[in-house]
Amino acid sequence: MIDLRTLRENPDRLRASQRARGEDDSVVDKLLDLDERRRSALTRFESLRAEQKSLGKTVSKAQGEEKSALLARAKELAGEVKAAEAEAERLGAELDELLQTVPNIVEEGAPHGGEDDYVVLETHGEPREFGFAPKDHLEIGELLDAIDMERGAKVSGSRFFFLKGAGARLQLGLLNMAMQQAIEHGFVPMITPVLVKPETMQGTGFHVAHDKEIYRLPDDDLYLVGTSEVSLAGYHAQEILAADRLPLRYAGWSSCFRREAGSYGKDTRGIIRVHQFDKVEMFSYCRPEEAREEHRRLLAWEKQMLSAIEVPYRIIDTAAGDLGMSAARKFDCEAWIPSQGRYRELTSTSNCTEFQSRRLGVRYRDKDGKPQHVATLNGTLATTRWIVAILENHQRADGSVVVPEALRPYVGLDVLEPPK
Repeated sequence: MIDLRTLRENPDRLRASQRARGEDDSVVDKLLDLDERRRSALTRFESLRAEQKSLGKTVSKAQGEEKSALLARAKELAGEVKAAEAEAERLGAELDELLQTVPNIVEEGAPHGGEDDYVVLETHGEPREFGFAPKDHLEIGELLDAIDMERGAKVSGSRFFFLKGAGARLQLGLLNMAMQQAIEHGFVPMITPVLVKPETMQGTGFHVAHDKEIYRLPDDDLYLVGTSEVSLAGYHAQEILAADRLPLRYAGWSSCFRREAGSYGKDTRGIIRVHQFDKVEMFSYCRPEEAREEHRRLLAWEKQMLSAIEVPYRIIDTAAGDLGMSAARKFDCEAWIPSQGRYRELTSTSNCTEFQSRRLGVRYRDKDGKPQHVATLNGTLATTRWIVAILENHQRADGSVVVPEALRPYVGLDVLEPPK
């Protein structure tokens, strides 16, 4: 959540952020009003409580009618103290509830606007010229007997699938290569839980009561994660980290689950937009003043992976209105998809500043020993969707697919060929 001190000292910063996102900036005045009323209520409570303590000492020394009068006042004061405390708690809860709905403050320099207002920062590689009509990833996957959507739907419903044979080997090889790269750059490999408590999901920045993307198990009050970012963000919840260990970097491997609510009719063919997929996710805890540089490092490691699979790609600076709740800045990496003649997102990296750590209570001690909230960042190193770009960009006319050289040791094959 946002910092109340920042809100009080520079409310215009939050107003500007809300406008950049296309959100209502009147929430700033509501927050300031609630904060002022809560602080006034706390002041009143503390004043009455101090009077109550002072009166208690006086009563013990009084006698006769004076003592009776003081006891009557003590009884009256007890009711006032209780009412003042209840009012402060009520306003505090109301303020906290409103704060939970306010997205992170957008980083200076991020483009304003919505989904289509991104800025292209870099383009790498040129789309390949095919000497034949290129097939889409599903047609290639079916020729290779690597993707089975029909049986996925039979077993689990629409937007589920089986990866088999070469498809399974390709995904395992891709994710293993991503994990190995992460380890070489100092990340701790993690196999993370895919079911989390509501406070973990909410703390990461997802609104469990209203987010239709999230799968929930109501009997257990648990949620299936859409990314291992959730589990990794909650890993150090309510902890104070050793400053000399920062940045702490983890690479989480997990299955991910998304309901894809509101995507009816979009990307219904193949494995671009599905309910379950696997992913290797980078997650970093660092000092807030180091977050921007750490963000650039995560992006560089994503670019290293994209270059290794030898596909044309570009980097976009995501517009404020498309950032999501937690991110202050986000860079997307989009690969060229020949069958669609356009770039599609494969991965992204987000700087969430102290937004998540405030909600989850993750802190470190500064040089004066004072607890401060850390910054958190995340970025995807590889996911099932990457198979789409690999199959389409490396296909051959006979239906076979050349495995990118860097990936071959992990897949165990140089070429994926249709079964005889």
